[in-house]
Amino acid sequence: MGRRERRSCETRERIFRAAMNLFRDHGFHKTTVANITEAADVGKGTFFNYFRTKEHVLLVLGEIQLAKYDRALRMAQDGDARSALHWLYHALPAEAGSSPDMVRSLVTVFMTSEEVRAFLSAGLARGRAKLAEVFEAALRRDEIPAHHKPAAVAFRFQQSIFGSMVLWTLQTPVPSMEKWLDSGFDFFWAGVSAQPEVKK
Repeated sequence: MGRRERRSCETRERIFRAAMNLFRDHGFHKTTVANITEAADVGKGTFFNYFRTKEHVLLVLGEIQLAKYDRALRMAQDGDARSALHWLYHALPAEAGSSPDMVRSLVTVFMTSEEVRAFLSAGLARGRAKLAEVFEAALRRDEIPAHHKPAAVAFRFQQSIFGSMVLWTLQTPVPSMEKWLDSGFDFFWAGVSAQPEVKK
């Protein structure tokens, strides 16, 4: 990558990080493009060179998440699926930091913006396809019982993470995210790895 491309990537990343911090502190709907450009120290023209709208900033989040699915798949192919999935269970919510407000803000925009919901759904589908490959690796190594369908288990994995994060924001006081996610993953894995009862 040349100097110009590196600078372009750095600028895009700076805008994204500034926007995510503002979404966390003030909420998505209260954050304006002007707020983002001021926080990122760029002009509005520069912002629109990279993002068509404020909503499109979240496309970067989608790219980051998809890269995590790719990494988990490589980990599962090189090692055991459980370790890869445990890492992914913690990695996917990481962009929200340890902020319940950020999670609430992101959930709100996902539910209220049809455009954001559309590319979120597409990203989740691509992530599930990668996850299905992880569970196929788990099946080959007998880490999970043979009756499981990888695509169905992949959906339940995403469901478990989303549910864990939403419920985490409702706790008072808010518990450690790491411990909360460990508990959620352990519960998920106990279910998916359990051998079915043999009927007598």
